[in-house]
Amino acid sequence: MFDPAAGRFHFRLRRTGSGIVPEGHSDRYTAITLLGLAREAKADVRRALHGSEPGAVWRALAERTATSQSLGDAALTLWAGVALGQGDREPLVRRLVEMQPAEGTHPTVELAWTLSALVVDTEAAVGDLRERIARRLLSAQGTDSAAFVHTIGRPMRARGHVACFADFVYPIHGLSLYAERTGDRLARAAARRAAELILGRQGPAGQWWWHYDARTGAVVEGYPVYAVHQDAMAPMALDAARRATGLDATESINRGLDWLESSPELGGGSLVDDAAGLIWRKVARREPRKLSRSLHAAAARLHPRLRAPGLDRLFPPIAVDYEDRPYHLGWLLYAFPPAGVV
Repeated sequence: MFDPAAGRFHFRLRRTGSGIVPEGHSDRYTAITLLGLAREAKADVRRALHGSEPGAVWRALAERTATSQSLGDAALTLWAGVALGQGDREPLVRRLVEMQPAEGTHPTVELAWTLSALVVDTEAAVGDLRERIARRLLSAQGTDSAAFVHTIGRPMRARGHVACFADFVYPIHGLSLYAERTGDRLARAAARRAAELILGRQGPAGQWWWHYDARTGAVVEGYPVYAVHQDAMAPMALDAARRATGLDATESINRGLDWLESSPELGGGSLVDDAAGLIWRKVARREPRKLSRSLHAAAARLHPRLRAPGLDRLFPPIAVDYEDRPYHLGWLLYAFPPAGVV
C-alpha cells in the first residue's frame, strides 16, 4: 500500500476486473500507518516502506500537515512523531493550538485524536489545553446514553442524533489515556460508561455495529460491519479502557475477532483473504447507496424507538466491499503490538 515515489501510503487498494489496483494517496492514513508501524521490527518497517526510513517519511508528512486545515491530520501526525521518537514536533503543536480544538466546531473523532496526541506528547507546552479538550469531550457525552455526538459545537440537525462507532472508539481511547496519565476521575468514568455501552450493544455473532442514536445509545443501523472495527478499533479502545478503568473486555474482543474469521452474513465466510493478502473492508447491505441507514435515521428522528420495517428482508447484509485501506492495518498493528511492548 506504500507508494515510494510519493513517499506516502495510498488511499486504498481495490479489487477490479483487471486485478487489485491502488487508488489515491492519504496523509491521514500515512500517519495512522506510521503509528502502527512504530513498534515493529526495523527490518519489517523498512520492508513495508520499500526501503524508506520511517523518520524520513514522517518528516515529509509533518511538513505537509503543519500547514494543514485538518485538525485530525495534524493530530495524527504529531502522535505518530511521538511514537517514532521524532524531534522538531513544535510546528505541529503550534498548528493544533492555532486550530483551537477547545473551541468552535470539530468532529468528535478529531478532538479525541488531538487529546491522544497531546497526552502522549508530554513535551508539548500547551498549558491547560489537554484538560480543556478532555472537558469538551466530556460535555459531548450524553448524561443518560453515554454516547458521544458526532460533531461538537454544532446544533443538532436532521441527522445530528446519529453517531457512529468511531464516535465511541476514539473518545474512549483518548479519555482513557488522559485518565491514566492524570488520574482524572471524570474522564475515567466517561470512558468506562462508553465502553460498557458498546459492549452491551455488541451483535450476537460479535459484530460491532455502525450507527447509534446519540440521545439513547440504541443502535440505529448495524450495517455495514467494518473489518477495522472488529480487529483494530474496538480492541485498541477497549484495551485502553482496561488499563485506565480495569474493565476486562477480553471475551467481547475475541467474539469480534471470531466474527471476522467466520461471518454468519457470509455463510461462515471471511473478509480475510489469504490469497490476496488483504482484509476486505466491510459486509454491507445489498441496497441503493446508504438507503437503510437513511431510512432508519429518519424514523429514529421521529421517535427514538422507531425504525424502518422490513429492511433485513429487502436489503440483506451479504455484500462485500472489496477494498482495503492502510489505516486499517495501521490500527491493527497498534492494537496488537509485538509481545512485551506496551
